[in-house]
Amino acid sequence: MSMQSQDVRDVLTPRCSQVNEQISYNREERDQWNSKVRALLDQRNELNRQVKELITEVQNQKGLRDEQNQIVRDLKELRAEYSGELKKIRTEFREQIDKQSEEAEKEKVEKNRSPARIRAEMDKFEKMYEQGRFLGKKEREFLSKMKKLSAELKSAKENDTGGGIREMKRDLRNAEKSQEKAHKNVEKAVSKAQDSHDLMAELSDEVDRLREKANKAQAGVTRAKREADSLHSRYIVALRCIHSMQDLLKTLEARDSGDAINDEQVEVTDLMTRLMSGDTLSTDEIMALQRN
Repeated sequence: MSMQSQDVRDVLTPRCSQVNEQISYNREERDQWNSKVRALLDQRNELNRQVKELITEVQNQKGLRDEQNQIVRDLKELRAEYSGELKKIRTEFREQIDKQSEEAEKEKVEKNRSPARIRAEMDKFEKMYEQGRFLGKKEREFLSKMKKLSAELKSAKENDTGGGIREMKRDLRNAEKSQEKAHKNVEKAVSKAQDSHDLMAELSDEVDRLREKANKAQAGVTRAKREADSLHSRYIVALRCIHSMQDLLKTLEARDSGDAINDEQVEVTDLMTRLMSGDTLSTDEIMALQRN
């Protein structure tokens, strides 16, 4: 029996050394992979946080774009009103100019005199009358001339379109200014809406880019966790193996020397039994196994 025990010890002792090396390797590799898992989780969480913030900003820019687009529509309607009014005034102005030209061709030169020219001639005769140049029979000539000029002045005032044209020109200029201002307001609103749309598109592209990075980080988490779990499983298996071999060696030593198995050995055996049955041990209990 002594020779058999020695043979078992000769086989198990170097094996224990090899398994101990494997335990250390698996533990160190597992811890490194767990560190990678934590780093990748932090990276993924940070990327997801940025994605969430960017999505909020995309929604804000979408709201601004929609608001500006509504302003554009309202301003276009206002511009259309101004453009219609401008077109109407231009048409009336051209018609008035054409009408005046036709009347000018039909009337004689003397009847084309403006009210101002007729008034000037009347003032001239009045001064001559005051100077006594229309005495006696000439006074009747003065009265007749003034009566004729007065009738001509009245007719000239009725036919005078100069004031109307000036007023139409003023209305035309005002309409052109209003239409131009409305057009510029439309262009500004369109530009703001386009800026919001462009920024929204850029932010959406950035969201897609960060999401892709977050997905890669998550894939890395899954892969690293799988490696860590695999190494931990091998670590536990190696731990079970070495304690089984150590328990066997201690049992052989106790039997050869006639010593009883102490409480510490019993506790370790119990822990190994729990571990072999699939129970989860605490960190302190695993460390106790490693020490023994």
